[in-house]
Amino acid sequence: MEHNPTFPQYISHIKKSLSGEIESLQSNEEHSLEVAKLAKQFASEFGMGEWGYVLGLLHDKGKEKRQFQEYIRDVNDIPGHKGYTQEGKAHAYVGALIARQVYGKQATQLFCNPIASHHRGLYNYHELGKWLTKSIPEEIDIITERPILNRPPFKISGDELHHLSRMMFSCLVDADYLNTEFFMDEPTSQLRGCHTSLQDLMPLLELYLDKLQLSSVQSDVNKIRQKVQACCREMSMNPRGFYSLTVPTGGGKTLSSLVWAMQHAVHHGLKRIVFAIPYTSIIVQTAAILKEIFGEEAVLEHHSNFDPNAINNPVHRHQAKLATENWDYPIIVTTNVQLFESMFSHRPSDCRKLHNLANSIIVLDEVQTLPTDFLQPIVDALKTYRHLFGVSVLFTTASQPILSGIIEGCNPKACFSGLDVVKEIIPRDYVLHDRLRRVHLEIDDAASAYDEIADRLAMHKRVLCIVNTRNDAREIFTRLPQEGLTVHLSRMMCPRHVGQTIEKIKHALSNDTDEIIRVVATQLIEAGVDIDFPVVYRQEAGLDSILQAAGRCNREGKLEVATTRVFSLSKEHLLHGKIVFANQARLNMKNVKDWFAPETMTEFFRQYYSQMETFDKEGMKDLLYNPKEICFEDASQKFRLIEDGGVSVIVNTGESMALVEQLKTEGMSYALMKQLSQYSVTIHKGDFEKLKRFGAVEEIIESIFVVNDRAQYDECIGLRLDNHWLSETLII
Repeated sequence: MEHNPTFPQYISHIKKSLSGEIESLQSNEEHSLEVAKLAKQFASEFGMGEWGYVLGLLHDKGKEKRQFQEYIRDVNDIPGHKGYTQEGKAHAYVGALIARQVYGKQATQLFCNPIASHHRGLYNYHELGKWLTKSIPEEIDIITERPILNRPPFKISGDELHHLSRMMFSCLVDADYLNTEFFMDEPTSQLRGCHTSLQDLMPLLELYLDKLQLSSVQSDVNKIRQKVQACCREMSMNPRGFYSLTVPTGGGKTLSSLVWAMQHAVHHGLKRIVFAIPYTSIIVQTAAILKEIFGEEAVLEHHSNFDPNAINNPVHRHQAKLATENWDYPIIVTTNVQLFESMFSHRPSDCRKLHNLANSIIVLDEVQTLPTDFLQPIVDALKTYRHLFGVSVLFTTASQPILSGIIEGCNPKACFSGLDVVKEIIPRDYVLHDRLRRVHLEIDDAASAYDEIADRLAMHKRVLCIVNTRNDAREIFTRLPQEGLTVHLSRMMCPRHVGQTIEKIKHALSNDTDEIIRVVATQLIEAGVDIDFPVVYRQEAGLDSILQAAGRCNREGKLEVATTRVFSLSKEHLLHGKIVFANQARLNMKNVKDWFAPETMTEFFRQYYSQMETFDKEGMKDLLYNPKEICFEDASQKFRLIEDGGVSVIVNTGESMALVEQLKTEGMSYALMKQLSQYSVTIHKGDFEKLKRFGAVEEIIESIFVVNDRAQYDECIGLRLDNHWLSETLII
């Protein structure tokens, strides 16, 4: 029997069966009211619930336009409805016009922009102005009920308004998506969210820590780790704010930061913990620990190397995919790029998650890796999230940078205005760097060549060498005797290959044999990866990088003291890029008594920052800090923590070609692109053009490139940039 639903006066959504019949209709009044309730709930987290409610009520008022109603009936094959134009079906701007008429010009950024842009993304001020010159269509009923707005519970400064606008936008966009999904696809909607709280998860952490303590040997290192955890428990009761946890490698930083974050969250009633980490290798490692403690159903990984299809439980798999859209999970592990670029984005898909950061904890691991070019807007964002949205932030590293006070660059305009107060969790009189000292540093700034470094490495049975570039890694690796386990690691290898190689190294190191294990790697292995070598070589760099490399040396304290040797490759080439400044900062430090002391690291960062020409490379201050001229879209396009200077290509290894064939036949999907990202290598545009010239690259779908030739991907060094056919012809 055919179902004939009653048509409301104004339709918002039409749900159809697989056969194309209309199953149900959602009125615009119903949709707007439900979105208003959700947006109010989200915005109430930071004291602006009524503002969120108004956003929801007004966001789709434009759907009451005659031409929009003609449009929605026409595209759903309801006969007799053709009277609309492309411009006429536009509807988002109408609610913005009503908001300004009802609440005045002061509502422009908090109401007008989020409403007018809820489909396409936040406008630059001049683009928004064009829409606000339009008239409210005659057929639209302007609301007679005017919800009374509460005063914001905080004073908003000019540099904070863009974040508040984006947060209101987030509340509206997520509420709109969620209600639309509930109407159109209720089974999927029911899978959303993890209803477990951090308080529910606390007993699992305590149980894990108890088991760990019972199974651990009562060594001096473990006693120090327990003292670090005790400090974290004690400091977690303090008020919300900015905290730092400065612990040398091997001091149990990951677990201790989790202890602080969980205790702090439960004490203050906070909703979630977001671990933001610079390197995917550390993310995978951290997520594995968290899932072991809390279960995969409570921990969301959101980064390019994670494929939700790897989750066995189909319900949890679907939930994880959905949660990447809005971060509605108690514990999230993601990248610095994902976190901060979302904070500065104008796109609905990026901003949707932001409201779930309110009343949460952000743990920034390896905080010294934050890019100096964007340090000022990043710090300003963290200040705002603390002030307006109740966020606490924990900075964790063995190499704590300077983030508080006034830091001067090399000219008067390069002045970094930092945080007011960052509270260090570990008392200075604990002198952890001394108590956990397991490495002696030898620095040789004399010029060396590839052959000389390779010869030095070959003198050791187990040795790790970390260099600054992919080319340096390849040059030294190819000069080593290929005996035992001799390994190259760089981003010329695809993520799947990198992960497998790191696991192979860890397994080999765990065996008590005399097997030769020599590894030459770029910085991808420098921070956070749990490997332990008796000898480490590190190419000259900043002190932070050198100490991170030293953290891979004698990590478990099996030797009384091991050695990390710093060397220069200036016989081959000079340094370039930001590493020049970092290395010069180290060279500027004279008469250093202890390279591992916290005060030495502080002096290093002072030297480093003093060489900077800017801490706001793309001028976020000019684009975002003037309340009357906020350029959301321009800022979003310019705020890129990783410069988009390369091209990603899929390489022929493992199952990649089978996935490529699937892509050709089925087209792009979220799951498939996640899988293919495991077999992708990003190369410089010049190298990409070189591969194109000798026919190594095929474009299979727009901007999706594949290197089909199996021989072009070397299992030892990754993607080859030379023409292997030409090389083989010359040999013949």
